[in-house]
Amino acid sequence: MTLYYQIAVNFPKKPSVLTYTSSEELHRGDLVEVPLGKRTTGGCVLAPSTDIEKEAAGKYKIKEVKGLIENSFQLTSHEIELYQWMANYYHYSLGKLIFDCLPKVLKRPRNAEMIQGEMQPLPFQLNEEQTNAFEQIKAKISEGFGQHYLHGVTGAGKSAIYLKLMQEVIAQGKSVQFLLPEINLTPQFTQMFQTYLGCKILTYHSGVTPSMKYNIWKTLSESDEPVLVMGVRSSIFLPLKNLGLVIVDEEHDQSFKQTDRCPYNGRDVAIKKAQLHNCTFVMGSATPSLENFYLFEEQKHNRHYYTLQNRVGEGEFPALELIDLTGIKVEDNPAWPLTEQTIEAIEQSLKKDEQVLVFINKLGFSSYIQCRNCGHQFYNEKCGCFNNLRYFKQKNLLSCSHCEFKMPLPSQCPECGSLSLLNKGYGTERIEQILSEVFTHKNIERFDRDEIKNTKELNDKLDRFHRGEIDIFVGTQMLAKGHNFKKVNLVIILGIDAMLNFSDFRSNEKTYQLIEQVAGRAGRYQSTSKVLIQTMNAHHSVFKFIQAHSFNDFYKEEVPLRELCACPPFTKIAMLYFSSRFRDRLIDHASSIGQSLNQVIQEHLPQVRLHGPTPMSIEKKANQYTWAIMLKSPDARALHQVLDTFEQNYQTVSNISYKIDVDPIHLL
Repeated sequence: MTLYYQIAVNFPKKPSVLTYTSSEELHRGDLVEVPLGKRTTGGCVLAPSTDIEKEAAGKYKIKEVKGLIENSFQLTSHEIELYQWMANYYHYSLGKLIFDCLPKVLKRPRNAEMIQGEMQPLPFQLNEEQTNAFEQIKAKISEGFGQHYLHGVTGAGKSAIYLKLMQEVIAQGKSVQFLLPEINLTPQFTQMFQTYLGCKILTYHSGVTPSMKYNIWKTLSESDEPVLVMGVRSSIFLPLKNLGLVIVDEEHDQSFKQTDRCPYNGRDVAIKKAQLHNCTFVMGSATPSLENFYLFEEQKHNRHYYTLQNRVGEGEFPALELIDLTGIKVEDNPAWPLTEQTIEAIEQSLKKDEQVLVFINKLGFSSYIQCRNCGHQFYNEKCGCFNNLRYFKQKNLLSCSHCEFKMPLPSQCPECGSLSLLNKGYGTERIEQILSEVFTHKNIERFDRDEIKNTKELNDKLDRFHRGEIDIFVGTQMLAKGHNFKKVNLVIILGIDAMLNFSDFRSNEKTYQLIEQVAGRAGRYQSTSKVLIQTMNAHHSVFKFIQAHSFNDFYKEEVPLRELCACPPFTKIAMLYFSSRFRDRLIDHASSIGQSLNQVIQEHLPQVRLHGPTPMSIEKKANQYTWAIMLKSPDARALHQVLDTFEQNYQTVSNISYKIDVDPIHLL
C-alpha cells in the first residue's frame, strides 16, 4: 500500500514542506532521507497527507522516501511544534531550521557524560527579599505555564533562588532547563549546581565536541529521569522529557540572539518552549531589557515581577566616579589612555592586596595603523574602503572585524615606503602592555576572545584569578557576565563614549546595561568599592541613573523617547536584508521590492511603516554589498502579513540573496 506524508525538507527555500510516498509506515517526528532534485537530503515527517493531496498525486509524480536516517532521533510533538512556531515567526524554512538545530548523526553513539549532583546541604539561608520571590514562584509551579521576572541588583542572590526552585522541581521528578548567555559563566554555575543538586547535570555550549553533542541528544531522547541541562542559546533545542522549569539568566544579553542562519532569540524561544510544556518560566537580570520590563509593568497577564534591591552578605554597591577627559592633554601623560587618577587608584588597590578589573570593549593593540609620512591607512577592500584593519601586536597581524581577512603588518608603508607607522586608538592588548610597563612587578593578563579560545583556557584563567595569581584583568564584555570576584573592589571602564554615540535607538539602554554589569563585579564581598569611568560625556544622563542605581528612573526617561520614535516596545520591527556582489543591480532590486511592498501596505495594511531601502552602515562586507528595508508596526499580525506577502510573491534573482530578521538587535 502506498502511503503519503508531508515532510519538512532540509532546503533553504520555501515551500520546504513537500509530499512524499512511502511503502513503509512512518510516524510524526521520524527523520528520513528523501530525494530532492538530483540529490538526497534529510527530512522530518510531519503528518500523513490529506485526501486532497492524494487526489493531486495524479497530476505530477510524487517521489518516494528512501528510508529512515540511521542512528537518528524521533522528534516529539513538542519539539516539532516549537520548530513550526519558530519557522512561522522568523519566516524561515522549517526543514532547514530542524536540521540546523540537530547535531550531526553519528554511526557509533555512546552515552553522554553527565555530572552527578552531590546534594550537599545549602550553607546559606535566603534573606527576606529572596524568600518572598521564591515562595511566590514556588506556589505557582503547580499551575502550569506562567512567566516570572527576577529583577535583582548585581550581587542580590538571584542564583540562590534559581537553585532553590531547581531543587523543588527536581524533587517532583521533573527536569530543568537553564539558559545562560555565555560559555564563561558555565564553570561557576556547574560547581554550584553539582554541589547542591541531587540530579544528573549536563552542560551544552560551543566547547562541547560534535560527538558529545550527539551523545547528549541521544541520551536525553531515551531517558526519563530528571536532569538539569545548562547551556547557551542552542541548548534550548535539547529533547528534555517531563520538563518542569525553564530559567533564562541575564535575559537582556544580546548573546541570546543568533545572527546567522535563522535569527532567533533564545530567550523568546525558551518562553515558547515553557508554554508548550505547560511549565514555569523564570528569567532574571540586574538590567532588564526595556521591552521585557515594559511587558511586566504594563501588560501583566500571567506575568509576575519581583525586585531584589539589596546585595546579600556584606557586599555594598560601588561608588561610581566619572573622570572627565575634556581638556586633558595626551602628550602630558605617558600612560595614556589611562589618566593619572586612574593609575593612582589602581596603585592604591594593589597596595591593599586587592585585584583590579579594567574594561575596554575593543580587541587588539590599536584600532588602525596609519603612515606618519603620507597618511596611508590599511583597510580591507572586500569590506569597503572605510573599514580599517585592527592591529594585533602579539601576532603581528592586521585583522578585519567583519570577515576572516588577515595580513601581516608590513615593515614599511606600501604607498611611500616610510618606516614610521603609527598606532591609532587602543584595545585590550595595548592596555595590558601599558599596565605591565607601569606595574612591572604585577601580573597583568587579558580576559577576551582573542586570548581565550576554549573552556580549558577559560577555566584556567578564572582559577588563577580566584587564587590571586593574576593582579589585573584587562577584558571585554566577558568581564560583565555575572562573575563573583572576592578581591575586586576597583573597576576601571574605558572607551564607553563610542557606545553612547552609536546610531542605534538602543544605545543608551546598552550602555546602561553594560556599565551596571561591569560595575557590579566590584564590592561583592566588602563595603567599600569604586568604579572609575573615563569619559568625554560626563554630563550624560545615563551616568546619573547608574550612580543612583535607579533602573526605574532610566526606564521613565527612556520609554517616552521610544514611543516618540515608534520603536520597541511600542512597535515590532522586521528587517529585510538584500545582498549581492553587484551594487547597481542590488540597489535596483531592493528599490523595486520597496515600491511593491509600499503599494501593498498603502492598500491593505496602513498600520505598517516601511523605511528604505538604505545601505548598511558598513555597506560592503566580504565582497558583498547589503541594503536593507525596515518594517515597523504596532500591530504584530499586520507586520507578519507583509512578510508573508513578500515571501509568497518574491521572484528569485540571480546573484541576489535575501534574509528576514524579526526583532533585530542591530538595525543598520
